Amino acid sequence: MQTRPPLLEFVNVTVRRGDRVALDSISLTIASGENLAIVGPNGCGKSTLIKTITRELYPMPYQGSSLRILGRDRWHIFDLRSHLGIVSNDLGDQFRREITGREAVLSGFFSSVGIWPHQQITKGMKTKSAAALERIGASHLSDRTIDEMSSGEARRIVIARALVHDPEALVLDEPTNSLDLRATHELRESMRALAQSGIGIILVTHHLPDIIPEIDRVVLMKNGRLLKDGRKEETLHSGVLTDLFESPLEVFQRDSYYHAW
Repeated sequence: MQTRPPLLEFVNVTVRRGDRVALDSISLTIASGENLAIVGPNGCGKSTLIKTITRELYPMPYQGSSLRILGRDRWHIFDLRSHLGIVSNDLGDQFRREITGREAVLSGFFSSVGIWPHQQITKGMKTKSAAALERIGASHLSDRTIDEMSSGEARRIVIARALVHDPEALVLDEPTNSLDLRATHELRESMRALAQSGIGIILVTHHLPDIIPEIDRVVLMKNGRLLKDGRKEETLHSGVLTDLFESPLEVFQRDSYYHAW
């Protein structure tokens, strides 16, 4: 019986950004269907890790270093979308024109920002877009422009845009940044529903309460390196997080969510 290759497999990956080493010999394997959180302070390398996955940044070509997605080290970026959906704040910030929620989601089929005259929209695309909006609880935003939406509503639209390709996993980069308490709660509930539906969740964050109960494995990053990788009870406790954030922290758990102060 064939074993499915890992969704992501970093082996001794080093990435430089200018004169700085942003990722330093990272080795990390994430299985298909796995839910995982990557946690660390600002500047620890989390965003660089995502940009390396999306091929916005490339590893140094060192011997013995490799980055594979589903067992392959080469992908056409359009083919990759059906396996891995990227939801980043950088993308959300690009939707500043008068684009409706429906148009923003449809633009996911073309990797564009909004719909342009030369792009041919099929009936199947419309059906999938409507289903993605419904899945994330955002059907009521179809005809509203992004400029008229709250930050939380716009974040849902960006997630729906990634869902049109039926990816097996979503990479969520700091998904609750700039959201108020209600929008944060609603987004976390949406993340839970997606995880329960079988989509793998790879969450990148520095907010412990973003780590939904469906996520059991946590990877801690510091200064471009992996500090610790393990189950939540092994990683999310006061001593380890005090070291990670270089500040005295107390950690407590409530209703399967972790909090620190």
